[in-house]
Amino acid sequence: MSDKTKPINRVKVKINGEDYYIKGTVSEEYIKQVAQYVDKTINELEKKYSNLSRTRMAVLAALNITDELFRLKQEHDEFLATFGSDAKD
Repeated sequence: MSDKTKPINRVKVKINGEDYYIKGTVSEEYIKQVAQYVDKTINELEKKYSNLSRTRMAVLAALNITDELFRLKQEHDEFLATFGSDAKD
C-alpha cells in the first residue's frame, strides 16, 4: 500500500507540556514514540539549560537529534563499506 492510500492517523501528543496534533500515515504508536523521544530530549536539555527560551530549547533539541541521526548514518555507511551488501541480507 502506498502512502497515498494509507489512512492518515491524527494523534494527540504532549511535548514539553504542550499538546500537539500530529498527522501521518504511520501508526499511532510510532507517532507517539517519536513525540516521546522529542519530549525526552527537550526535558533533558531543560535540566542543563533552564534559562533558554522554549524556541531555543526546541532548536537545540532539533540539532541534537539531527546530530544523532547523522552519526548513525555515518556508522551505517561505514558498516556497509566494511561488510558490503551481504550484510543487508
